[in-house]
Amino acid sequence: MSAMDTDEISVVLPSSTTSSGLSLALHPLPILNISEHWTRLKLQTNSNAPFVLGALLGTQNGREIEIVNTFELAHEEGDSVDHGFLVSRRDQYKQVFPSLEFIGWYSVAPEPTSRHVALHEQFTSYTSTPLLLLLQPTAAGTSAGSSTNVTAQTLPFKAYEPTIEIRDRKTRWVFLEAPYNVETGEAERIAVDWTARGGEGGTSLESHLQTQRAAVKMLHDRILVLVQYVTSVLAGQAPKDHVALRALSALVASLPASENPGFREEFDTEYADVQLTAYLSTLTKSANILNDLVDKHIMVSSGGREDLRGQGGPRRRGMGRQGGMPGDWDRLH
Repeated sequence: MSAMDTDEISVVLPSSTTSSGLSLALHPLPILNISEHWTRLKLQTNSNAPFVLGALLGTQNGREIEIVNTFELAHEEGDSVDHGFLVSRRDQYKQVFPSLEFIGWYSVAPEPTSRHVALHEQFTSYTSTPLLLLLQPTAAGTSAGSSTNVTAQTLPFKAYEPTIEIRDRKTRWVFLEAPYNVETGEAERIAVDWTARGGEGGTSLESHLQTQRAAVKMLHDRILVLVQYVTSVLAGQAPKDHVALRALSALVASLPASENPGFREEFDTEYADVQLTAYLSTLTKSANILNDLVDKHIMVSSGGREDLRGQGGPRRRGMGRQGGMPGDWDRLH
């Protein structure tokens, strides 16, 4: 492997000479994770080009690969991967998501270089062909020799499949760009939409109130249109539409006469009846709870005597649930 001494030679094969046969699907969660990882390191290190390294998790069925999740990787000086940390995190994810496998790694760079080849060789012990996903935040367009892909132009991500090239009777690792599609499930669409809106409208109550506000505003706007029409007709500025005026008159007649004293008195009476019913319900529930508490107190204070148990329970419970007839009345008479 003589990749380190070929810095001047590109490690990316031109797509015009060969093409990747991978069917690659990229989910939104890895996109968000990688972007957040890069942004956070930029702020922490105060650098425009921090070194970002992470692992890709997904499923693989032959030449069909899905990138579902990611996690960050620890590295030591000299671009050496912390393999203990990698194995530990991989096993932890494996316990929670048994179907996900380590399928590759990600980084941030304009294009793969010999540095990425050296990193790639450290991942071959986990999978034979680890996939490389690069975030290219400064890429304005497609570089020379890369394929024209609508998805790749929209998102600053490029996927690369590793392969071996024989050059001057020597073998070396190179990368071949692989096209990908973004696939989302229903839950992912909801999460991405919520994230794009900044996490607003998180509660159902807030959503309900916003819907009610929009409905009231629409009703208010339509009422203003009717009021303006009637005002224009009375002022002689608009022609009379008898059909519309009759419909408007019927609508007004169907509304309750809220300013009528009789309507106000009837409304207050019904409101008081509803409040009284609610208060009676609360008092009944409180009395029932209090009665149960007294029964439990009598049961505890009686010491569990057999003469009380043989009479069907405490005396007070019989009084409270049998129309006020004492439980000892039959025994005494």
